[in-house]
Amino acid sequence: MSAIKFGRVDAENNVYVLELGSERKVGQYPNVSADEAMAFFERKFADLEAQVRILEQRVKNKIDAANLPRQASKLAADLTEPNAVGDLNSLRSRVEALAPKIAELGTLKAEANKEAIAAALAKRNDLAAAAEAIANQDAAKTQWKQSAEKFAKLFEEWQAAQKSGPKIAKSEADPIWKRFSVARTKFETNKRAYFASLDSNNKAVRAKKNEIVESAEKLASAGSDSIAEYRKLLDAWKASGRTPGKSDDALWARFKAAGDTIYSARQVTAVAESGEQSQNLAAKIELLKTYSSIDPAKGLDEAKRSLLELQKKWEKIGKVPKDKIREVEEKLRAIESKVRNAEQDHWRKTDPASIDRSNSVINQLEDSIKKLEAELAAATASKNDKKIKDATEALSARKAWLETVRAAAN
Repeated sequence: MSAIKFGRVDAENNVYVLELGSERKVGQYPNVSADEAMAFFERKFADLEAQVRILEQRVKNKIDAANLPRQASKLAADLTEPNAVGDLNSLRSRVEALAPKIAELGTLKAEANKEAIAAALAKRNDLAAAAEAIANQDAAKTQWKQSAEKFAKLFEEWQAAQKSGPKIAKSEADPIWKRFSVARTKFETNKRAYFASLDSNNKAVRAKKNEIVESAEKLASAGSDSIAEYRKLLDAWKASGRTPGKSDDALWARFKAAGDTIYSARQVTAVAESGEQSQNLAAKIELLKTYSSIDPAKGLDEAKRSLLELQKKWEKIGKVPKDKIREVEEKLRAIESKVRNAEQDHWRKTDPASIDRSNSVINQLEDSIKKLEAELAAATASKNDKKIKDATEALSARKAWLETVRAAAN
């Protein structure tokens, strides 16, 4: 800032700031030069200006909207009669200009708080609904350990939402908590009742598992084709629950033995299939060798006929080992791509619209070449080296381009 415009220093090193046609003493800095005294108070102005700039940036970037009014108010107070030299009126105007923006941000913050409260209420309602769903499960089908873990997690989420979320009015929060609490009490009551009657339930589970094991042992005689049914029985086993004691382990040993028999049969079948797929692989490799001579350049129609023949034979051969699928398929796709690209190139060269476009470009290039040749001749006659160089380079580029377009058209 210019000291001549915004302030002065008298003979006793008293420093004054000029404001709206009048001056105000801001301090004294003895035993230094007038320039040093003025610079001291100009630095104070720079500090104030930096604070204004920071506030403007905070408003622009919507940072800490809740505290912006307090910051603006303090800065306005600091600018009332600061001991600084500079364009103080400008700083005051800049702070005043921020007032409506700060008020708008405050309104937006209030709306955001409303949205946050609404989201928090929705979250608690969801937690209460999830708790009620767990509490209302059929006791006979409930996985108590898993359900208890879910309930504990829901309670942890409730506590976290209560601790870190926005403050919610008691009149709105209490009814939702009551739902959650009632569901929690109901779940605990049902769980105690379930385990009180666990002995009778265990008998039912053992009977169910006996049926599952007997069904699995019957499937074992059917071999590898029974795997899907065995997996269904495995799902039923998992869903039936677990009984205490060694009886459950013994039933599982029988069930697993039946499964081992089924999977062993499947392994034998897989070995046979592997041999067949290896033969298919050899056949497809031989087929690729036979048709590797397909060359669209020697006749597109014949190449397309040969490709169709190859594809039909390919599908008829059947599956190959999984680790070889990509290898042979890529070779087939290469032949297909060669024929397809040739077909597209043929279409492009015979398409009337494409031919017209090529001819148009050729005509334009030929006209341009004639014009450049004339310019080169004129430049040569006038012995203008720069124009000769420019015309020569441009002519060379056009001729090269013309050759490329003609080659593509053919």
